[in-house]
Amino acid sequence: MMEENKRSSEFKPLGDLVDRLMKAYQLDGKLAEIDVLSKWEEMMGKAVAMRTRNIYIKDKVLILEIDSSVMREELMFGKKVIIQRINEASGKELITDVYFK
Repeated sequence: MMEENKRSSEFKPLGDLVDRLMKAYQLDGKLAEIDVLSKWEEMMGKAVAMRTRNIYIKDKVLILEIDSSVMREELMFGKKVIIQRINEASGKELITDVYFK
């Protein structure tokens, strides 16, 4: 008796295979975060980007370290806009809140 080959003999697009691999290793969300954070200046403007010392996402919270107290105060009032821009850029709900250091 011949053993049935578990591998599929069908050809599949490389993109589909990469997507499955990324999901299997739970890297798809992290790549979305990196992609969005790399567009920070484009989304928020040069003035904000120049004053941003550190930026990262942890547990759906965008954490910003801004070196200008005035800019930090202005951004606190615009939290909803920041959340909306980031989520639109990612195409999914990537963040739910913004925290300022």
